[in-house]
Amino acid sequence: MNKKTLVLGASTNPSRYSFLAINKLVQHNHEVVAIGLKNGEVAGIGIENEKISFKNLHTVTLYLNPLRQKEYYNYILSLKPKRVIFNPGTENPEFYALLKENHIKFEVACTLVLLGTNQF
Repeated sequence: MNKKTLVLGASTNPSRYSFLAINKLVQHNHEVVAIGLKNGEVAGIGIENEKISFKNLHTVTLYLNPLRQKEYYNYILSLKPKRVIFNPGTENPEFYALLKENHIKFEVACTLVLLGTNQF
């Protein structure tokens, strides 16, 4: 099943996990949108550097540390995703509480592992 996914904290740097996640999501035939600090492209997916109001998002997968996430709280809530994935290093109890209040599921997991084990 195609789960439209926003990679937040996307990078064109091949050594970054967000780069690997975009490639793996594309390989698994998920529709991918991406936001990062700089515009660019990974696996044919354009990286935007503005908060775009994407529609019909299933998942937001985070590659931003908790301090950097703060400026995206309202943005992510406004997108109304079905879930948010907190990848290693992005754990954020403050944001978990906001997501719970807004009835958005979240999990502390690794997108790459979830994809690799067919649990995405």
